[in-house]
Order: sequence, then structure tokens, then C-alpha cells
Amino acid sequence: MQTAEVVIIGGGIVGSSIAHHLTAAGCKKVFLLERETAQGKGSTGKSMGGVRAQFATPVNIKMSLYSIRFYASFEERLGHPSGYRPQGYLFCATNEKHLAYLRANHARQVEAGLRNAEIVTADYIRGEFPQLRADDIVGGSFCPTDGFVDPYSAMIGFMTWAVDHGATLWKNSEVISAVRKDSGFVVETTRGSISARIVVNCAGAWAAVIAKMVGIDLPVEPLRRMLVPTQPFDDFPHTAPMIIDMSNGFHFRPEGRGFLLAWNDPAETPGYKTDFDEAFIEKILTRAADRVPVFENVAVNPKRAWAGLYEMTPDHHPVLGETPGVPGFFLANGFSGHGVMHAPATGKILSDLILHGKTELIDATLLNLSRFAEGRMIEETAIL
Repeated sequence: MQTAEVVIIGGGIVGSSIAHHLTAAGCKKVFLLERETAQGKGSTGKSMGGVRAQFATPVNIKMSLYSIRFYASFEERLGHPSGYRPQGYLFCATNEKHLAYLRANHARQVEAGLRNAEIVTADYIRGEFPQLRADDIVGGSFCPTDGFVDPYSAMIGFMTWAVDHGATLWKNSEVISAVRKDSGFVVETTRGSISARIVVNCAGAWAAVIAKMVGIDLPVEPLRRMLVPTQPFDDFPHTAPMIIDMSNGFHFRPEGRGFLLAWNDPAETPGYKTDFDEAFIEKILTRAADRVPVFENVAVNPKRAWAGLYEMTPDHHPVLGETPGVPGFFLANGFSGHGVMHAPATGKILSDLILHGKTELIDATLLNLSRFAEGRMIEETAIL
């Protein structure tokens, strides 16, 4: 049997960030378990890769501020590119209620330390992007340090650094059971057993299954999210930010020589559905052409489109920290679509909590599992 100080279950970008932060803080025996033959086959490799600080709650804003700074200096810190491109996020409000919402969020963002986000006028949006249909746009918000990263590259960067500094990565290693024993745990995998003082659940959309192994009911459920890349298209600028149509949630960003189109279909139901539904293409292209008339001429190849899973919680915030009643079992789950953008902050927070019992980055009690039973949910409304 192998022995470790910390075992991390799940080798996506969140688990890899935690492995990096623990190792960088001096934790000597970190094991990361990935059930697939390669990392990134779960939600990480299917992410849209957006990073933004334009959120509605202080805790999400603070996690984003740490994470974006980290991504901006990623290659300098870890010797590996994160692919960070600060092209911004532009929210387009189509009524006064949307604009009031953006102003209220902006005030929270400034209070939390975001200095360069701004409320913009409809004329500004029309001037910057004349290709948009803007007859109903009344204003918006823009932050130039928001942007995109390469989730796969960042994940590999985190994990490569961690392994180079003493962490162990077991691929093709599915967890069969996790059992409390003495003052720690025994984790049985298809590759062998590991005993550890600490176990961290980073299993993404499958987190509730892992939590159940130690008797924890974790309110995290999978929700399919589909993305449609276009063929090469030059009639909209590739320097554009992520642009969000607040009338229906359609959003898009440059990707390669084309664009990546996204929309959260309200008809979608929870479940482990990772197949791409081709009927979605007509739905999203209708919304795309409505907001960006030149997209009437954009071509897509259904075989290049894909589906991934969000890991949703009831209040769209993650569950972070040690579980009540199971000492040493930590959670880093339920990111509700924000796992890639908050992976650096999550690594720092979990490393702090595991090694020191506290963190200065956020008030971690806001995101603990107990909040659901205690009625302390903090709703995030800025969901894409």
C-alpha cells in the first residue's frame, strides 16, 4: 500500500491546481488520482475557457481577482503557458433592469478590488462593434482584464510543476472506495491502495458519487452544456471580447480563425449526458444571427461541436473545505461552470485550509457544505 499526506481524487484543472499549491507550500507527499488514461477528458477539456471578474457576489469576485492575476503570470511562475488572452468580457444590456443589475454588480466589483471594469454606453458598444444589432442595447459593462485561457494547457502546467516538485500522478486509476481508518483514510483504486491523512474530492460532475463513499450527501448534479465552434470567419473582429447578449444569454468569443458560440438552453435537464444534440445548432445559430446579423453567413461543422458537464450546486457557488462529521475529507466541487476560471484561487484556498486551517483569500465559511442545511445560500446570478 502507498502512503501519502494528501490524496486528490480527480485530475482536472481544479485537482491539478490544488496539487500545485500544496506542493509549492511544502506538502511532501501529494497523490493525484485520474481515472482516465489522460488528464482533461472530463469537464476541463470541454470548457469554453473564459475567465472574468464581473460577478455578482464578493466571494466570486475575489476568487476571480486572484485567479486572473495568477493566469497572467502563469508562464513566469510555472514555466508553462496558460494561454491567457485579456480580450475582455462585454455584457450587453437590452433593458433598464439589466443595466441597473450591471451597475449594482459593478459597485460590488469595485468594493472587492476590481479597478478596471466600467459601465459603458450603448453608443460605445455600437461604435466598437457596428456588426452587432444594437437597436435594443441600452448600455453594458466591460472589463479588459477578463478574457480567455487554454484550460488544457493550464491544467498540464499545474500538474507538470507539481510532479517536478515531488507530487505523484496516477492515471488510469479509478477510485473504488474511500474508507475512514484510524486518523485518516484508505483509498482503494483500480491501480492499488493508498493510505492518507487527507482526501480531497475534485471529481467534478461525479463529485456526489465520491462523497457518498464517506457518507456525505453532496448537492452537486451534472448539467449538459453544448458549445459550437464556427468554421473560419473574418466578418467579425478576432480581437473581440467575450460578448454576452443579456436578452437571452447567448454569448460568443473568438476561437482560432472562427468563433465559439455558447448558449445555456433552459430546456436542458440534469444528467450525465455528454452526447452533442445536433438540434442545438439551429437554436444557437438563430440567436447568433439575431444579435450578429453577419453570422447568418457563418458555417459550422456539427462534427466539431461538443458537449461537456457543468457541476451545479443549488446556489451556483462551489462547495469548498472540510466536511462536517468527516474530519480530513475536503471538498472542491460544484463550480457551476466556473471551475477553470477559479482553479488558481481554489488551489490556494484548499492548500491554506488543509495546511493551516484557514485562508486569507476569502471567508471560507461562506462556501462550506453546512450552508445548505443552515439556509445560508449565496445566489450567484451572473451565470453563463
